[in-house]
Amino acid sequence: MTHPRAITIIQPPRLEIGAGAVSRVGSLALRHERILIIASHRTADQLGQLDLKGKVSVFAGVVGEPDSVMLEAALAAARQSAPDLVIGFGGGAVMDVAKLVAALWNGTQDLKEVVGPDKVAPRSTALVQIATTAGSGSEAGSRALIVDPETRNKLAVESPHLVADLAVLDPELTFSLSPAATAATGLDALAHCVEAFTSRKAHPVIDGYAQMGITLIGKHLARAVRNGHDAEARQGMMLASFYGGICLGPVNTAAGHALAYPLGTHLNLAHGLANAVIFPHVLAFNESAVACRTAEIVDLLGLAGRVRADGILGGVRGFCSDLGIEMRLSRLGATEEQLPAFAEIAHSIRRLMDNNPRDMDVGQIQAIYRGAF
Repeated sequence: MTHPRAITIIQPPRLEIGAGAVSRVGSLALRHERILIIASHRTADQLGQLDLKGKVSVFAGVVGEPDSVMLEAALAAARQSAPDLVIGFGGGAVMDVAKLVAALWNGTQDLKEVVGPDKVAPRSTALVQIATTAGSGSEAGSRALIVDPETRNKLAVESPHLVADLAVLDPELTFSLSPAATAATGLDALAHCVEAFTSRKAHPVIDGYAQMGITLIGKHLARAVRNGHDAEARQGMMLASFYGGICLGPVNTAAGHALAYPLGTHLNLAHGLANAVIFPHVLAFNESAVACRTAEIVDLLGLAGRVRADGILGGVRGFCSDLGIEMRLSRLGATEEQLPAFAEIAHSIRRLMDNNPRDMDVGQIQAIYRGAF
């Protein structure tokens, strides 16, 4: 790392952070006449907090892992309402859809034309992202993931034109998250930070964000799970999620997310849960390649004593299990017969697997799935 590679960090030009930040969105949106809110059924009943003026339309059809059919429905809603502002109000799935709606609804490009890096044309529609979970970090980033309903693979779109004009981090919006959702989304944020920190593409600037995120998660995640109205813990987790989102742009995730993707698209597991189940196994697998960084991760999480007693896998898996996460794929709908196919899918996701600090062949991926089974 004496001569780190050149990177570009793109963040929303404006952030509103802190309790009650969402109440300021209405005044900031006054110059917009037609507003389309992208939401989920869970978040749609919270929209009154935005206090928006003008003509407001709502698309609340984002459910689970968004696919191209869902995106097309959201685009149709946008073409009907012709917004000059799109607001994403929800978790990572909602915000990913909002990015693509803002970029594509009034242009000539379709999803297939923009998959990959730097293919999205400049957008004319403003974009506000309001996170209601602390996990994806999507409000910070330039990527959107959409599932292909035929192959069940995730299509990744990356462009600076997907970055929000305004991101809102209001921890009070996460107070209503269940303990299970809090734990799973929090471990997704942890995976973002850890996979960036141990990546072959790791960078000193991004290391700082990753270290801050890991520290905050070690300090606050268990507290937020125990008491959803712990304001300090909720704010700490929201910042950790945002830092993880910054890590995704110039560095991105690695094998952990690649192995989690088939679990989400084929077992319909929530993204955070899929990452949580895999996380300790990949961390342990990679230890031999990044021993010093793995030890630092353990220290930042406050797990050094536990890892000394139970090893990396046992100690970190116990940490996840104590949060209430079901860590056995056999209890989450998987069958042993599915594991080889999952391994082939994960191995093929080279945009992530090639970032991993230690090479994985298909047999090693199968062994990780069996260990998690």
